[in-house]
Amino acid sequence: MRGYTIKREIYALFEYPDRLSEENRAKLVVYSQNLKAAVDSMIVCEFITYVFELPHLAEVLGAVTGWDITWKELLKIGERIYNAERIFNVKSFGDGKEYDTLPKRFLEEPIPRGLSKGQVVHLDRMLGEYYKLRGWKDGRPTRSKVRELGLEKYTKDIKLPE
Repeated sequence: MRGYTIKREIYALFEYPDRLSEENRAKLVVYSQNLKAAVDSMIVCEFITYVFELPHLAEVLGAVTGWDITWKELLKIGERIYNAERIFNVKSFGDGKEYDTLPKRFLEEPIPRGLSKGQVVHLDRMLGEYYKLRGWKDGRPTRSKVRELGLEKYTKDIKLPE
């Protein structure tokens, strides 16, 4: 549920008609993770995003807080939260990339039957694009990303890439 891309694929809420395509998959994941982090911070159920998308959610947040906030700013809040979580994980558990994986079976064993027969996940191809979109290097936020999001005070005791 950290990104929950399935609903966007099923309901075609993004430009991804081919569920097996790796093209732009990272873009969908980053968007979905940022949205989910923002929604979680609002303490509302994920299912509300089936009815309300970003402009509505920003409007609701503005009504509750008095902020004049756009949907882009709401997504930026989600991005900041997601990066803060990654910084916490890097500090607590070590390197980031080693944790960005799937079970070996998904990466090596083709699906035996059904509509996805023969498919395996090519995670390395998609992970590079994901890190680039996130502003990360090898699973760690870069110093410039940390500065952009105002998270410097949380990274004083860890080494981050430039």
